[in-house]
Amino acid sequence: MEEFLKALPLTFIPLFVAIDVFWLTGFFAPYTRQMEPAQRKKLVLRAIATALVAGLGFLAVGELIFRVLGITVNDFKVAGGALLFIISIKELTSDAKGSFLLSESGGSVPLGVPLIVGPAVLTTILVLTEHFGAAPTVASFILNLALAWAALAGAHKIVARVREEYIAALSKFMAILLASIAVMMIRLGVLGMLGLMGKGL
Repeated sequence: MEEFLKALPLTFIPLFVAIDVFWLTGFFAPYTRQMEPAQRKKLVLRAIATALVAGLGFLAVGELIFRVLGITVNDFKVAGGALLFIISIKELTSDAKGSFLLSESGGSVPLGVPLIVGPAVLTTILVLTEHFGAAPTVASFILNLALAWAALAGAHKIVARVREEYIAALSKFMAILLASIAVMMIRLGVLGMLGLMGKGL
């Protein structure tokens, strides 16, 4: 139990950064402005359910896929870290918001997958599971989805009270953290390949 509690914040924070509730809130509000509150509630529930199934499903079969394809965890750390780095750079350099509106059927795709649970979250889940185990990773994933649900459910009220540029600034800060985590993952993967883990490098 003590190890679980120690691992919980170490798994929660990377997933919190990867999901990026601030960006989700800023994205969700303008693209659902045409909906009634009941429709938005249904959309959010569908999105969170889809994200949960996708994340847990990938966790369950990800290792099997690795074995079949001959991919090691260190390979995935390097590739996943590179992907996270690209995603973070795109988030840092992009200011486009798009002009489409989400429909009620958009809860599963694109909101649930890949906006809530996309490559960044899936990569983070597998790497955290390898380092800290499934229990704290799953617990942190569920806690983060609960936060995402609360943020999306109150997105319109939040955006109405917080200036748009503040939300954008928080999202950019999260992108910087994501880039840092990406570099760490690449470093751990390379050290693992070289057999240098645990030697203080």
